[in-house]
Amino acid sequence: MDKKPPPDLEMTLEGEFVSPPTPPLTTRIMFWAVVTAAIAGAVCIAALALWVALSVLPIVLGALVVAYVVYRYRLWRAGISVGRQPDLWRP
Repeated sequence: MDKKPPPDLEMTLEGEFVSPPTPPLTTRIMFWAVVTAAIAGAVCIAALALWVALSVLPIVLGALVVAYVVYRYRLWRAGISVGRQPDLWRP
């Protein structure tokens, strides 16, 4: 079996762990550039989704009006009234 050496624990003489070294300045700049690009991309995708939703909204409202008019027309043709109680004593 392959025996691996145990991990090295870097500790001070007082028994505290040694903090890792800070990354170089260029690494930190690149990290924040990537984070900024990701946030900008997410904002662009959200803006595109909002634009599509708002551009489709008039079409949806027009279809809703047409569907309501056709529904009311069919009720009128069938002789059904929506706003009042049905006439139970109709001969």
